[in-house]
Parts: sequence; structure tokens; C-alpha cells
Amino acid sequence: MTRLGILTGVRAEARVLRVLSGTAPLTACSGADADRAHRLAAEMGARGATALVSFGLAGGLTPGLKAGTLLLASGVVLPDGSERPVSPAWRAAVLARAQAAGLSLSGGRIAGVRRMAATPADKRALAERSGSAAVDMESAAVALAAREAGLPFLVLRAVADPPDAGVPPWALAGVGDDGRLRPFRIAAGLLRDPRSLPAALRLARDGQAGLSALRGALARLGSLDPP
Repeated sequence: MTRLGILTGVRAEARVLRVLSGTAPLTACSGADADRAHRLAAEMGARGATALVSFGLAGGLTPGLKAGTLLLASGVVLPDGSERPVSPAWRAAVLARAQAAGLSLSGGRIAGVRRMAATPADKRALAERSGSAAVDMESAAVALAAREAGLPFLVLRAVADPPDAGVPPWALAGVGDDGRLRPFRIAAGLLRDPRSLPAALRLARDGQAGLSALRGALARLGSLDPP
């Protein structure tokens, strides 16, 4: 029997998983920390997960990608530049279910990074270097843990910050180790850098668009189980 292990970066992403039907997956939230993400992904495999999923929000790298665009990645470009493809049969099965449900999923690779790509210039450089459509801090950990455990893996992400959007440098400090937002840290970041308020408001708005897209996708797919 399939038992999914699903890794997210923040709690808001994990809450979206409640709409999944069937057997409850194992879940873990890394708090947007790459080292913790790898440890948690490996632990899910040790606890009985038979397939791993990287799920949540991502930064857009391809020009024209809008907030809320859904990406079912073909593979993950690791920080060292190597690539790990997702399970082709699993991805094809999810794409077929999406098509039957009238759901549009974009393709392309996703870049896994250890540090956030915070500025449009960072994103352009990463896009040129990796040839990826989007970027996150969890997918590389899932890809590595899947390789180590001999498990298939999948990546389903929604764009939260488009390629032209910057992320305030204090944004990650607003995420606790457990993946929950820390309002006082966010307020402190804004007080230190009030000019970042427009970027923070845009990030919040675009993040909600991404979460809404993920919620709608899971409601229509019903399940992410491999064939």
C-alpha cells in the first residue's frame, strides 16, 4: 500500500493538504531550512513512506510566470548543478488526472537551493545557470532523500513570487523552526526596513494566490498517489 511522505516549508502549505482524500499522508514541515528539510524527508522514509512529495510554494524564474501558476516539475536541479528526475510514470498519471479534471499544470524543472533567491537579479542568474522554471528550498532535500532510500518522488508547487518580485531579506526570519509565521519577527523586520512594506504586501498577496491554487488543485485531483 502506498504511503505518501509530503514535505512542506511552512505550516500554511501543510494545512492545504487537509483536502486530500484517502489515506492520511505522513507530513513534515522544514521551516524553510534546507538541512532540516533533508533530515525530515529521510525520517519520513524511515517511518514507512513509500513515495515522497515536495509540496508548496515556489519562486518563479521563467519570465511571464504569474502568482498561482501550478508547476508539476519534471525534475529537480540540485545546488551542485546535477539533476534528479521525478518518477515519470507517477508524473504522467497525475498529469492525466489533471487533464481529466480540467486542471492546468505547467512543466519544467525546479531549482533546489540552500539560500533564498530574494531579488529579480538573483532569479535571473539562477534561471540562466539552472535552466529551471522555479525555485524552492525543499525539493532538493526530497530528491536526495528519495535517492538515498530508493523511493519515487514528485514535486507539486505553485508560484508565490513571480520572477520580477523581490522578497524582503528579513522574510525567512519571520518563519519559525516549526514552519509557523512569527508576527513579531515580521513586525521587527518592517520596523528595520519600512521601505520593504510594498514588497511584503505583494508577497503576502501572491502567496495567498499560490495557496489557493494548490488547494483547488488538490480538491480536483483528490489524491497524489502514484499509479
